[in-house]
Amino acid sequence: MRYIILLALVIIFAISCKKDKFTTVPQLTYKSIDPSTYKAGTTTTSGNLPKIIFEVTDSEGDLGFIPIEDTAFVYIKNLKTNLSDSVTFPNTKPIVFKNFTATVEVTLDKPIFLQVPNTSVKDTIFYELYVKDFAKNKSNVIKCGPLFYTP
Repeated sequence: MRYIILLALVIIFAISCKKDKFTTVPQLTYKSIDPSTYKAGTTTTSGNLPKIIFEVTDSEGDLGFIPIEDTAFVYIKNLKTNLSDSVTFPNTKPIVFKNFTATVEVTLDKPIFLQVPNTSVKDTIFYELYVKDFAKNKSNVIKCGPLFYTP
């Protein structure tokens, strides 16, 4: 009988300590960079630019781009050059709901995202990425990469 009570207490403790997947602050999980190589000079018209793919969860679902109303941003920092910039979060208004989960792809289409200090040698680029929702809650910062640069 004593073991049953102890087992029940352990189960209750484990359930009560479970971290909620959906929080007010957006939570990010890195998935991949696709493609994982970038040839210098590649543009959107000449080939596929790399995309960072990540998953986001948010309890309110207050993410996205709603013209004239509000905008959430994705902030990306190139760790090779320490340059950063932001892009608007994709429009999610048609699918926004409580306990929101989505896989997001952000194209690295700005020059600072693909810069390296020495453009004549092969290099590896890593990124830091976070988002801010409509309420300006900053998500966790995730490290993304590697992206292999070739001249």
